Amino acid sequence: MLLTLGCVSVGLAALPALLYLRNTRLFRPPPAPSGTAVSPQISVLVPARNEEGAIAACVESVLASTGVEIEVIVLDDHSDDHTAEVVREIARKDLRVRLEVAPPLPAGWCGKQHACFVLSKHARFPILTFLDADVRLAPDALARMAAFLDASKAALVSGFPRQETGTLLERLLIPLINWLLLCYLPMRPMRKYRFPGLGAGCGQWFVTRRDAYDRVGGHAAVRASLHDGVTLPRAYRKAGFMTDLCDATDLAVCRMYRSARGVWMGLAKNAREGLGAPEAIWVWTVLLVGGQVLPFALLGCAGMSGGAEAALAATAAGLAYLPRLDAARRFRQSRLGAVLHPLGIVLLLLIQWYARFRGLLGMPVGWKGRRHPTPAP
Repeated sequence: MLLTLGCVSVGLAALPALLYLRNTRLFRPPPAPSGTAVSPQISVLVPARNEEGAIAACVESVLASTGVEIEVIVLDDHSDDHTAEVVREIARKDLRVRLEVAPPLPAGWCGKQHACFVLSKHARFPILTFLDADVRLAPDALARMAAFLDASKAALVSGFPRQETGTLLERLLIPLINWLLLCYLPMRPMRKYRFPGLGAGCGQWFVTRRDAYDRVGGHAAVRASLHDGVTLPRAYRKAGFMTDLCDATDLAVCRMYRSARGVWMGLAKNAREGLGAPEAIWVWTVLLVGGQVLPFALLGCAGMSGGAEAALAATAAGLAYLPRLDAARRFRQSRLGAVLHPLGIVLLLLIQWYARFRGLLGMPVGWKGRRHPTPAP
């Protein structure tokens, strides 16, 4: 029995490890701009709901951008803190910044998708950048992402920022964003075919061409979604457009959550359209338990006795660890989180099942004080 389980665990650990090695050659930082005389015109669109602690750093980092012509539009989405006052003070000093106020949230819309859609209607420039309020950009970030948009021939591109982490749960779980992407998304087919299932992105930072955005229907096409990092690229692909993504570790930084509860509820919010989707949760449970947790359990059972079982368990554990440790180095992530990788996987799956059971019980998904519609399968 241990021998059979050892063979299974080696196979389930080897597949993502091999895909990781291949994807790291494709998941690269965006190129430097070509140095043409015309600077790209970019509307930077920032939805903000109760972001007084982060919005100033976000906007000021955008205003320091080089090599681009920008406008910065912040939408105050019914904040009950000082978000609007902070933005008004910045706008008073820099005419490139505008503050807009969100209309009431219509039925059937997720708050963020509605805010992004409203922002798109205020934009003047042909390139749109949707940026979360907790992201800070490097001065050359927008110019390089515009160059990547041109070079990729895609209509929508996404940059994956460096993720700052503080609490233990952040260190265990947030770095799994990059790890999951590189271990389970086949990037070469993603860049070759328009299959919607190959669409992926990071909702923290999207860049798109305005004409393509309008033809897709913009965020109205994913109005009920809680996880636009998955659903928006798939909407583009369904409409016949290509999407792409890149490593923005050196271009942007973000701290998604600042507490263990924030991590848990934030990832649970996204679960129903990600790993915890009804049609996917069992597949992901088998893949992640079999390839990332089982090897270490087998190593504990068979390690003392030696033999083929122990060798297989050690091989599977090594295959599970190598991508996680390399990702921690490559993306400047927590080493402690990498060492505790099996625990992180167990917690990730617990969050997916927590979200799944909430869905089965008909419990609403809440985020930032709102109860959002349950997304369609």
